[in-house]
Amino acid sequence: MDKMFEHRLLALHYIYPKPLNRIRLLMGDDPNLEKLEHRPAWEISQLLGVMPEAAIALRNAYRKSLNTPYAETYEKHKILPISYNHPNYPQSLFHLIDPPAVLYARGNTGYLLTEDRIGIIGARQASHYSQTSMHKIVPQLVSAGFIIVSGLAKGADAMAHQKAIDCGGKTIAVTGSGFLHPYPKENRELNNIIEETQLVITEYPPYMHPKKWHFPMRNRIISGLVKGIVVTEAKVKSGTLSTIEHALEHGRDIFAVPGNIGAELSEGPHKLIADGAKPVWNGLQIVEEYRQFQAGNHALK
Repeated sequence: MDKMFEHRLLALHYIYPKPLNRIRLLMGDDPNLEKLEHRPAWEISQLLGVMPEAAIALRNAYRKSLNTPYAETYEKHKILPISYNHPNYPQSLFHLIDPPAVLYARGNTGYLLTEDRIGIIGARQASHYSQTSMHKIVPQLVSAGFIIVSGLAKGADAMAHQKAIDCGGKTIAVTGSGFLHPYPKENRELNNIIEETQLVITEYPPYMHPKKWHFPMRNRIISGLVKGIVVTEAKVKSGTLSTIEHALEHGRDIFAVPGNIGAELSEGPHKLIADGAKPVWNGLQIVEEYRQFQAGNHALK
């Protein structure tokens, strides 16, 4: 990989932390970003569809940003930037309309090289029923070699990460803020453990605080990374079901845990099941789903 191009991309992404489809608007006639610091502001304005003042501000910020030694700075903080042309960048993310231009990672980036990943998500206000579901589902997925992916939110996400760790498995946390501002605070200890022994990734440069709109963006990365997603508990209108919308757009398998018909947090999974999601109550059902798929593929060959 061209070190100079990587430096220019990191310098741009630091001050313009947008997905690849936006960054590429600047790369049509400048694939290595060699012209950007000298481009007329009106060109940048036209390419990005922004006001001339915003184009001037972006170009000036980029010129300053070029003087920062990002590779060395990130290495000092144990952050590995994985740009879209890095060998560890997950190819499945290219199925997104707006793949991340850069993933910032702490931990074992080898986890990005396998495709055997399953997302497990659910309500932030998850009940003990989600904990029971994790106990029934996660160990069997781990035994079959699946990496558990979730969003490090409180509730079901934290339960999924913790259960994967407790049974000796692997987990990836996809977060909605930069590494200098881990979120939420109540999961800071778990966040530290995952950074040190597993893998945390984010598309946001280290200085960025969590913002409300970051979490739907994070959700598309979760669905982009995995073969399928398991929902334990969720309200019908929730961030959990927005992740499922992304997953359906990307052709991912949806699994839902049936629950108590009197519980509000069962309404989301039950709606998914009514809409065609596969009901599951143990991890082996999910493992068998993929074994059958693999067997079918071998039979076709």
